[in-house]
Amino acid sequence: MDEPQEPRDEDFLVQPCKYEYLDHTADVQLHSWGETMEEAFEQCAMAMFGYMTDLERVEVKQVHIVEAEGEDMMSLLYHFLDELLFVFSAEPFLIAKVVKIVEFDWDNFKIKARACGEEFQIGKHSQGTEVKAITYSAMQIHDRPEVERPEIFVIIDI
Repeated sequence: MDEPQEPRDEDFLVQPCKYEYLDHTADVQLHSWGETMEEAFEQCAMAMFGYMTDLERVEVKQVHIVEAEGEDMMSLLYHFLDELLFVFSAEPFLIAKVVKIVEFDWDNFKIKARACGEEFQIGKHSQGTEVKAITYSAMQIHDRPEVERPEIFVIIDI
């Protein structure tokens, strides 16, 4: 992860919410979708951050570049979310209001993204549920012609 960067104008563009939370035994399932697979990945990341705090209270004050890679789409999604969770769980304790993928390499399963937000502060940001880990359990990525839109299902350990 690189040093924090100053936000650019596009870092403030909050996308419409395209995710929901589904009940799952002892955990929660994130369900996201988008016009593209990139947007579905971004929305899944936003669902994770939204489960941890009220994103309406988050301001875009800094940007961190996050990179992830995998052996296939599922491991890429896992590592992408895990990298974002690490940025929240360790210094700088970043809670992202906007996650924007700037590079998505389908052939080599690599992502480079901008996580735009600020340091999590108790008092300013509400404490939602702690996300302990991303899981492969029942992970699904749908991007087939018979499906209207790319969709993702991920169970997070809470």
